[in-house]
Order: sequence, then C-alpha cells, then structure tokens
Amino acid sequence: MDESVEVTAGRATPGSPSAPGHALREISAQEIASYRRDGAAVLRGIVAPEWIERMRAAIDRVLARPASTGLEYTPEGEPGRYYGDFFLWRRDEDFRAFMAESCLPELAARVMESRTVRFFYDQLLVKEPGTREATPWHHDLAYWPLRGEDILSVWVPFDRVTRESGAVVYIPGSQRTRALYAPAAFGESSGFGQVYEQAGLSPLPDIETEIARCGLLGWELEVGDVVIHHPRVLHHAPGNASSDLRRRGLALRYVGDDVVFDDRPGTFLDNPRLRDSLPPLSLRDGEALGGPLFPRVWPQVAIGSRATRDRAGG
Repeated sequence: MDESVEVTAGRATPGSPSAPGHALREISAQEIASYRRDGAAVLRGIVAPEWIERMRAAIDRVLARPASTGLEYTPEGEPGRYYGDFFLWRRDEDFRAFMAESCLPELAARVMESRTVRFFYDQLLVKEPGTREATPWHHDLAYWPLRGEDILSVWVPFDRVTRESGAVVYIPGSQRTRALYAPAAFGESSGFGQVYEQAGLSPLPDIETEIARCGLLGWELEVGDVVIHHPRVLHHAPGNASSDLRRRGLALRYVGDDVVFDDRPGTFLDNPRLRDSLPPLSLRDGEALGGPLFPRVWPQVAIGSRATRDRAGG
C-alpha cells in the first residue's frame, strides 16, 4: 500500500476497474424512502462486475491466510466455515480501494444526506456451504463506540444469496427505538462475549413478539446488489444450508456529519485482540471521528499511501 492513489470527482488512477467510483445506476428517492421507513433496503444492480471479481480474489486471499484479527466462528470438527474479520482495508490494497474508490462513499453520502463521509470499518462475514452457525439477532449500534444518526452499513454480497445460503433478515421499523440492546457475541471463543458484558445494556426484546408485530424483511440477492441498513435495525442471518453456494459478504460502515465518539464501556474496540491491531485511539467522548483510522472518503481524497492516509485523516 505504498502507492499513492489520487481519487477525485469519483475517478481513481491507477489500477481501478473500468467503472471506478460510479454506481451502475442512480439510487431512487423511493429506495431511500424505503430505507428510512424500514431501516433496511435493497439496491439492485449497483456494484460493477470488475469490483466483484477483484474483491472475490481479495476475500479468498484472506480466507487462505487469516490475520490475527480473523475469527473462526465454526467450532472445530463442525461442518462448513463461518469466518469473520475486521479492518481489512488497513492491510489489503483491494479492500482499501473498494471502500474508498468504489461507488459506495457517494452512495452513503446520498442516503445519509451528509456533506462529508468517513469510513468507520469493514467487516468480512463468510459462510461456506454446510455452515450451521447462525448470526444472532442484534442491532449494530450497541457494538460500536458511536453516537449519531448518520451511520450506514452497506452489505455487499460476492455470491448469489438465497434464503438457504444465509440471506440476512430484518425486523422493519425496529430502528425507531432509542434503546440500545446488549450485544451478542458471534462465537463462543471470540473473546467478545466478556467484553460485551461490560456494556450493562438491557437484553433484546422478545424476537417472536417483534416479528408478529412488525413482520420480517429480507431479499435474495444477485452479485452487484447491495443491502443498506440502519445501525439500530434488528437483524440476523441463518447458517448456510446450501450444499454448493458460498456466501461471501462484506459489510462496510460509513459515518456522516452528526456522528461522534462514544466512550462507553463494552464496545467491540475494547477487545484486546482487535484493539492491539490498531493504532492508539486518542478520541475523547463527544469528539467527531477523525485521524488515519477513520479517513474521510467523501468528498473523495487521496488515501493510498500511509502518508496520504495521514493527511486525509485531518
């Protein structure tokens, strides 16, 4: 990652796919309205095929050589593989390019109606065929040291996603609650369970009651589609019961104008396994995100080399 990449007006050079920085189509006002109403929405045909192929290869590199932050959620001896990892953009040029130079920063700015967008982190979530482990019901904000409304997750599939292979499902409208519910660890040996106990938050409401009241929302996806969701919407995903369909997904988290650091205990950055892989955090409670760990990505700026990442952080 020592090559500086200039990113201006949605175009990047060198080495970008043939449609860098541009969605394959415009996002409609109706799609944004659906997101605001339900807390989640599907955007069909957004990501260019060149990015899909580039990121498939990048994900498979990670799976072949997991980093210290990688987590194997499937217990040893069980079928399938549920793998997770965080902050991949900091160590892999393809992940960095995708989060900064693709259409996603501009998409996030439009959905959040933010003048500026910073990148919070990326999270890889892979369920290979035959994986039994489900992603527990949760909402994201309880895991994060953030306050604010301008937070958007973009879930990008790199395989066709069906109900059988582990499509994410949401409880529409559940983002309207102001409560934060206790986070659930995705795996027993991840080290996150002990961290989340420090949060002291209330348990989730009864999920079956919420489903009976609000229903369920979810989509089967083709490559090129993305799902956007609010940080407080309740969601989960089953295992991958398919015998032959992989489920490689990347969740990218973008933050906008009103987001500040929340120095409460029990967030995912308190896990030593993750914290020790990152530069020291110097943010104070209530301070806007900044610095090289949370770079500005819209309006687009140069963040290719370490030097330019540091300049972009200010």
